[in-house]
Amino acid sequence: MDYATLKLIWWVLIGVLLIGFSLTDGFDMGAAVLLPFIGKTDAERRIVINTVGATWEGNQVWLITAGGAMFAAWPLVYAASFSGFYFAMLLVLFALFFRPVGFDYRGKRDNPKWRSAWDWALFIGGFVPALVFGVAFGNLLEGVPFAYDTDLRVTYHGSFWALLNPFALVCGLVSLTMLTAHGAAFVKLKSDGVVAARASKALRIVSLLAVVLFVVAGVIVATLIGGYTITSAPPLDSASNPLLKSVEAGQGLWLTNYGLYPWMTVAPALGILGGLVACALAGSRFEKTAFIATGLMIVGVILTAGFSMFPFIMPSSLDPRSSLTVWDSTSSKTTLEIMLVAVIIFLPIVLAYTTWAYRVMRGKVTAAAIKEQHNSLY
Repeated sequence: MDYATLKLIWWVLIGVLLIGFSLTDGFDMGAAVLLPFIGKTDAERRIVINTVGATWEGNQVWLITAGGAMFAAWPLVYAASFSGFYFAMLLVLFALFFRPVGFDYRGKRDNPKWRSAWDWALFIGGFVPALVFGVAFGNLLEGVPFAYDTDLRVTYHGSFWALLNPFALVCGLVSLTMLTAHGAAFVKLKSDGVVAARASKALRIVSLLAVVLFVVAGVIVATLIGGYTITSAPPLDSASNPLLKSVEAGQGLWLTNYGLYPWMTVAPALGILGGLVACALAGSRFEKTAFIATGLMIVGVILTAGFSMFPFIMPSSLDPRSSLTVWDSTSSKTTLEIMLVAVIIFLPIVLAYTTWAYRVMRGKVTAAAIKEQHNSLY
């Protein structure tokens, strides 16, 4: 297999890992965001917690796997992103600390204030990562202020507060609302009674809000946010060196791929239709369909960003030539080949085990089950 094809395959695979994380750990974070609002009593909040209690740890592995794959397949992206988004990533990490501690310590004391405090800790553990991941994507679309010198040493010239600009915050709200909608659909699927009814109401509101914000973000990209395009570059199978190409920035360039490849418009259409279908089915008995719809919305939104930026992964607003692309930020051909063999062997095993685990743990979490298994459930 030639080097250029391997580079493209790994762009697809890392995208799959990010989508897998969003689809699985996304409903965990969404349920945590809704926890203080759709659970009015301790029993109701335990129902919400236990809808994701059996799977949240396994789901979080997708994030670790994506980070590891990025380190091995895209070392330049890994280095530049950890320079530019260092404090944002620390914020996500510290927020995620609340999750295992919150799940495990909430039930240690039968005290309302103690449990309420951990409920809000779980809320933070879902809210902050969901928001920050969207903010990061917003900054990628705008361009990140970094540059490489002739020795390929990267320097970052921005700040944490600069990441929190208006467009990036809009993208953060898109991420937050779509993951919250996914969590609401999952809680509705896994619960009954008053908790499911409140989850239905939340699903109707946040899924529609996610669609509106997604459209607003798209309009901003089309009219206000400048994109990037490669004007000259070495052969696609060349060794990775971002400084060997020429890049120009200009308004509306993130829409170029949709004109060249009209089939890519399926992505934004899927993001919008998925959210609208979820909103329409929020109060119906088609719980699985609503959950699938929120999943399709997530896939559509992430693919929209990926298709818009392709082949760029991390564009530079400071020095466009330093922008990192699919073609000039990867590891060696041998490394990509070895990793691909590992993926071909182990990914089907992981998917098979995950499918089996979800099948075994299917069914609804009810108030009766919480009462009966008072000491064994969260």
